Amino acid sequence: MSLDLKVDGQSEDRAEGYAQGILGTPMDRPDGEAKVTGAATYAADEVPEGCLVGMLVRAPGHGRIEVLNLDEVRNSDGVRAVIRDPRMIRNAAQGTANQAPVQGVDKADYIGQPVALVVAESFETARHAAHSLKLRTDGSPGIVNPEDAEPEGEPDTTTGDLDGAMSSAAHSVDVIYTTASSVSAAMEPHATLAWWDGDRLTVRSALQMLKYNRNELADSLEIDPENVRLLAPFVGGGFGSKLGISADAVAAAIAAKELGRPVQVVQHRRQVFETVTRRSETRQRIRLAADAEGRLSGIGHESLVSNLPGEGFAEPVAQATHFAYGGAHRVIGERLARLNRPAAGSVRAPGEAVGVTAFECAMDELASDVGIDPVELRLRNIPDKDPESGIPFSSHMLERSLREGAERFGWAARDVAPRARREGEWWIGTGMAAAFRVNLMMEAEARIALSPEGAVVETDMTDIGTGTYAILTQIAGEALGLPADRVEVRLGDTTFPPGSGSGGSFGAATTGNAVWLAAQEIRQAIAQRMNCDEADLTLKDGTAICGNESRPIAELLDGGSLNGHGHVTAGDAFSDVRQSTFGAHFAEVAVNDVTGEVRVRRMQGTFACGRILNEKTARSQCHGGMTWGIGMALTEGLTHDRRDGHIVNRDFAEYHMAVNADVPPLDVHLLEERDPWSGPLQAKGLGELGICGAGAAVLNAVHHACGVRVRDMPATPDRVLAGLE
Repeated sequence: MSLDLKVDGQSEDRAEGYAQGILGTPMDRPDGEAKVTGAATYAADEVPEGCLVGMLVRAPGHGRIEVLNLDEVRNSDGVRAVIRDPRMIRNAAQGTANQAPVQGVDKADYIGQPVALVVAESFETARHAAHSLKLRTDGSPGIVNPEDAEPEGEPDTTTGDLDGAMSSAAHSVDVIYTTASSVSAAMEPHATLAWWDGDRLTVRSALQMLKYNRNELADSLEIDPENVRLLAPFVGGGFGSKLGISADAVAAAIAAKELGRPVQVVQHRRQVFETVTRRSETRQRIRLAADAEGRLSGIGHESLVSNLPGEGFAEPVAQATHFAYGGAHRVIGERLARLNRPAAGSVRAPGEAVGVTAFECAMDELASDVGIDPVELRLRNIPDKDPESGIPFSSHMLERSLREGAERFGWAARDVAPRARREGEWWIGTGMAAAFRVNLMMEAEARIALSPEGAVVETDMTDIGTGTYAILTQIAGEALGLPADRVEVRLGDTTFPPGSGSGGSFGAATTGNAVWLAAQEIRQAIAQRMNCDEADLTLKDGTAICGNESRPIAELLDGGSLNGHGHVTAGDAFSDVRQSTFGAHFAEVAVNDVTGEVRVRRMQGTFACGRILNEKTARSQCHGGMTWGIGMALTEGLTHDRRDGHIVNRDFAEYHMAVNADVPPLDVHLLEERDPWSGPLQAKGLGELGICGAGAAVLNAVHHACGVRVRDMPATPDRVLAGLE
């Protein structure tokens, strides 16, 4: 049996009346001890006896690849194979769900592309042999700079007369912002262990979306997905980089089949930087037309992004611009430049992370031009329905986020004019930005087996550090009236029902709803045995209560078990209403008048994302997003060599992420919200909301502090100093 739910409308909030009291609490992660003691194993940790080691070899240039000393390396001591199979993939798969990765190693489309795998008895031998392989390319550099490409695409939204609105507006802004390429930089590098049992392949890898990854791998190898089992019980971060299978997975599987032994391939950090997808750089033209009171009449948001030829992904920069603010005259859309740089794909909050950041900086410029408070400008432009489709919002929490965030931050005490406060060499200023992120729901399944010992939850959903083990424990425990230590959650195995996967901030809410439904099926069976309606049933601490009767659940099971299966899919709710999460960021910075250095002194984030399933993991996700925003604003960016497109700063020594010294105390305020359009849990995505607009609050604070408007991110000291001079 199964309980199936298609989210076509509003759902009743049943969780409010349950008695166990663990849902929403800041419960510790059940997997926490295993992780901090090293007992939790990741993709590169388990090495079976007889395992061979593979090392990817990368292209030194563009064009056709010629291997000059293939036989010599193949015959080296300890080397078992040098594989150049056309089924190998050129970069991590990133596109629509189940999209086949681009294959082939005979031609390099970018510098750093995997073109071979050396397999040896030891890591040292594989590494030495890989470095010994001599490669020659015959191609030109191709197109490596966005301005040299002929972009694809036209604006996807054109309504009214934006040019006319701009020319007749009392106040207008027409500016260009740029953001640098960036990478996910997950703590765990991409790694794969592969072995075969006849025609059946088992792969232990660092992956986020197992039900899709299984099909991608099977497609690459030209085998039936039923013959592929994927394992990813622990994943050390992803941020989008592990949405698709990467080059190590396909190469390891091919080598293991050819050699008849398990093969492990672990990418070192420089390989991860080059062969795993980056976030595209962006060039964003933003136009705003407003009346004398700052009410928008026109919005333009046009961007240029890039990707490799043949890749289906394009950074959806203006994803939130479509619904963030009102304005009748609109030109919104992206164009795509095909470049011979490493492939672009989803990085945390694809679209909004860069799009909201730039747009909210432009809104700050408009507030200055109009001469009103930046918070008030946003309040005046909150739409009462989707500005383009006219459909209602499922819920709208921006006004409350702005007002409560401003109150907690102490925004009212802010100096109106820039360059009004100085402490020695340091200019002090504050800034703010709104936060928007689309809310998504995917198809997901889960099953629960309830026995006298407790409940076992199974789904192939992954935990990439976000707290899935904790959240699903709380959902099942709350619905079945069990304390957390009597719920076991099993994840990351394609023999389990297919969950949503981790991505797009849809994991907890979507797979959580599937777990909830599975628990409801069990609750119905318990109610039947108690001779009462399920709505009248109370489950708490392993006891079933209905009316005046109370019985232990173990007694009702009579030595057996009860099983539940939940299946949730997105329905018409996602076309009948506009769903989004909302928030507001506030920041205080100090800018050194001599060096141009920026120090963030404090930040406040207020966020609304439906029911909070675990207060501790939710707050942690917001901290991570705000920290990422600081890095985007001030330090973080890939540098591509303009001659051939290769990544210059391809390790943590040169790619400058925000570290502890860069991050001040972060105040996170989570608003109480219920959105009945998001399923029975009434929860929405949170993981990516925290990054959206965080960098804009910092950059707007830089302008308020010292009067310098940095439109090319990141705002490194040289760029700030140029404005100060």
